[in-house]
Amino acid sequence: MSNAERTDEGRGRLGNRLSGAAVALGCVLFLGGFVWGALLYQPYTVPTDSMDPTVKAGSRVLAERVDGEEVHRGDVVVFQDSVWGAVPMVKRVVGVGGDKVACCDRRGRLTVNGEGVDESYLRSQGRDSQRPFESTTVPEGKLFLLGDNRSASLDSRVHLEDGDHGAVPRSAVKGRVDAIAWPVSGLGMLPEASGFADMPGGTSRSGPLPTALIAVVVGAVLVLGGAAWGPIARRRAMSARRRSG
Repeated sequence: MSNAERTDEGRGRLGNRLSGAAVALGCVLFLGGFVWGALLYQPYTVPTDSMDPTVKAGSRVLAERVDGEEVHRGDVVVFQDSVWGAVPMVKRVVGVGGDKVACCDRRGRLTVNGEGVDESYLRSQGRDSQRPFESTTVPEGKLFLLGDNRSASLDSRVHLEDGDHGAVPRSAVKGRVDAIAWPVSGLGMLPEASGFADMPGGTSRSGPLPTALIAVVVGAVLVLGGAAWGPIARRRAMSARRRSG
């Protein structure tokens, strides 16, 4: 066997090994990212347009399974409370225990502890975009929830006369919505609620969904690329042997 043949054969074996390694690593990343995401996230369908335009009616969302104690102002959460109904609902947290929440300031904005909040995600802006309500204090361990479509949302404002002044317990939270999975036109992560960022406690960090998705995509590329490279490497080795022969 000539040096050229040995070199080509060695390259073929190396190509096969690299191909196998790429496929194995790709399977680990693809399956690991998929399983990781499935364990951490729960899909929900939003039944109404109360969160429009952030989440439209009929959209499928992915909610990270978190404890209610991990929820911050600005989070969009899935919750279930018997006072509100028998099915899970999706609203935005605008007040936590101890906050004084009211509407509206001179610019028509919601206020939290006397501070106006800029909410760019609302369906409409200005003085006529929200129904006014007197200042209410959120009980400790509770959350004050509003929809982004303030003119058509049945939320904490409807329950202001209840014992908890419209607030729901943190324990009612089932998940924090990170992204829209369907329809394709709305696919992506939810916008950040930056208007709450400077308040005590800040806002929540992004969940692990982007990392899990990257792992799935990279894994798929490695599997497909590795599977395609193996036959190519073998054909090249065979062609080289035929030429030398």
